[in-house]
Amino acid sequence: MTVVVIGAGMAGLACARALHDAGVPVSVLERAAAPGGRLGGDVLDGRPVDLGAAYFTVSDPGFAAVVDGWQRAGLAHPWAGSPFEVYGESPHPPAADPPVRWAASGGLASLAVDLAEGLDVTCGVAVKDLTVLDGTVVLAMPAPQAAVLLPAAADLAAAQDWQPSLAVALRYRRRCWKPLTGAFVNDHPVLTTVCDDGSRRGDGAAVLVAHTTPRFAIESAAADVEAAVRELLDLPEAAVTVAARRWPAARPTQPSDSAFAQVEGVYLAGDGFGRPRVEAAWLSGRAVAAAIVGNQNPKTPRTASRAR
Repeated sequence: MTVVVIGAGMAGLACARALHDAGVPVSVLERAAAPGGRLGGDVLDGRPVDLGAAYFTVSDPGFAAVVDGWQRAGLAHPWAGSPFEVYGESPHPPAADPPVRWAASGGLASLAVDLAEGLDVTCGVAVKDLTVLDGTVVLAMPAPQAAVLLPAAADLAAAQDWQPSLAVALRYRRRCWKPLTGAFVNDHPVLTTVCDDGSRRGDGAAVLVAHTTPRFAIESAAADVEAAVRELLDLPEAAVTVAARRWPAARPTQPSDSAFAQVEGVYLAGDGFGRPRVEAAWLSGRAVAAAIVGNQNPKTPRTASRAR
């Protein structure tokens, strides 16, 4: 058996890593220039900045073992600071004991690069036809993107109800805001979250990153986002540099309860299965790998030999 995983984000790499460790031949194809998926970011005035997932949390013991390895390697760290502020009316009361938020000094995409180490990963390849691929196929991507390659997945994409978002990085001349880790913004026409990237990355840079509502998920809205952040935080000056990245499928409003899906023999994995979080994507990828290994040898399924 050979497996082709399309997508080198958290789900795809977790799946490929588990298959590789179980002795199953696997290759990963990624259309972007580097691994990461929605852990990705950009470079703003020479400094990497996170423009995808804002952070990740840990509850699963298996994922905790992976994160422990990242921490020991100096790749990931608990994001210390004040609790996230909340602007506007929240539909849910704040948690009495909020989870630890984790970040990466090299950007969250650096964690994907670590997961990809030793795997057969080819970047810069845009797959357009699944019929030319040999072996079992795993689509590790948001369901709307999977549906482009596998039209039968369109119903799943519609059921998960994926919404777009625009991520905007704002660099200022100085840190001109009161102490801030991050903020959830409720009932706002433009903003959903604002994070202090200097706090998140641990270098104190004067950089904020905002994520928008679906309505403002267009790159031409970057100026509106800058103005909204300035008003929300009562900033005395405007950002001097702005960078934006649009995510057509940022998050599902109705994620599936199952760990993955199988449509016409093709596996679908990602954070559309379970809570839409980084950990959910890792768990989904691992679940697909376990199903593939189990189908290969249902009497004595092989398991991964390493925590990664």
